[in-house]
Amino acid sequence: MTDRVQYTPGPASGARVQKGRGQNGEEKWTLILVRELHHPPEKVWQALTDPEHLREWAPFDADGSLGTVGNTVKLTTVGAPTPRITETTVTRADAPKLLEYKWGGFDMRWELEALGGGTRLTLWTNIGHRFIAMGAAGWHICFDVLDHLLSGAPIGRIVGPEAMKFGWQRLNSEYAKQLGIETPNWPPKPAQES
Repeated sequence: MTDRVQYTPGPASGARVQKGRGQNGEEKWTLILVRELHHPPEKVWQALTDPEHLREWAPFDADGSLGTVGNTVKLTTVGAPTPRITETTVTRADAPKLLEYKWGGFDMRWELEALGGGTRLTLWTNIGHRFIAMGAAGWHICFDVLDHLLSGAPIGRIVGPEAMKFGWQRLNSEYAKQLGIETPNWPPKPAQES
């Protein structure tokens, strides 16, 4: 494993947000993240669908492959104070181009586009408005870890509170500014004593 102490995330980039309406007319926010990876789509696909690979970079563990339509898989959030386990069914798996499933009730859509010898990876996920910048910062770090893994220089998964040691707060602020979102008060500061 490469020395993770040396890892520092680059500046916030490749994120945008779409506002739409859900089936009941409620606001629906979609975070769209794009990352160019220097690895072919087949290699990236394996990292997105294989439980052993997911364990190295994703914010959740999977108890089965996400690469087959109809597979029912338990996804367990990693780094949360209490592990959250949700069951999902893969709704689209067009290897190595398109993958869709839900994680904790949120739609996850991954598109892989061949780009030279690499891949343009795009993630669409619906997310609560107040969590957009936080989500973008977290996925930014996950994608960096994924890139290291695919390059053969793994640094180990960085999620949850551990991400705070690796520039998550800076990324959160940068994404909030880029996306025009009020920077959340995170971590919460104690109330002033009167």
